[in-house]
Amino acid sequence: MSLKEKIQSNYKESLKAKDKTQISTYRLILSSIKDLEIANRSKAEKKETDDEDIKKLFKKMIKQRTESIEIYKKNNRNDLLEVEQKEHEIISNFLPKLLGDDETKRICMEIVNSIGASSIKDMGKIMGELKKKHSDEIDFSKAGLMIKEILNNK
Repeated sequence: MSLKEKIQSNYKESLKAKDKTQISTYRLILSSIKDLEIANRSKAEKKETDDEDIKKLFKKMIKQRTESIEIYKKNNRNDLLEVEQKEHEIISNFLPKLLGDDETKRICMEIVNSIGASSIKDMGKIMGELKKKHSDEIDFSKAGLMIKEILNNK
């Protein structure tokens, strides 16, 4: 079952359960996927939308929700905060779980050592290797900070 089919199935279940938050979130997700499909078809090299495209879309949506959550916390908008957190949770369920800080740091250290990186100039090589091997399991904003810290301590 593809990711889109799974989302459509969950959407139908939420309609039956009459869960308004889930219904609106799944509608938002399906609408975003439809926009992505249209964009992929209208490019010069027409492309079918696959699960990887949808995962990239979800990562973007998660990032947007995370930023909104921070803003709502600062401005004491608990009503909006709650909605964003529920949307974040629903979307996150479709992505693989990210590794913890300790595991991420261990992987970063391994890659720095295997490449033989010694300065910030090697950051691009390290990040490229990380993306190649661990694209779905690492938060790259955290990994970038960890790599800088590792390289600065060398």
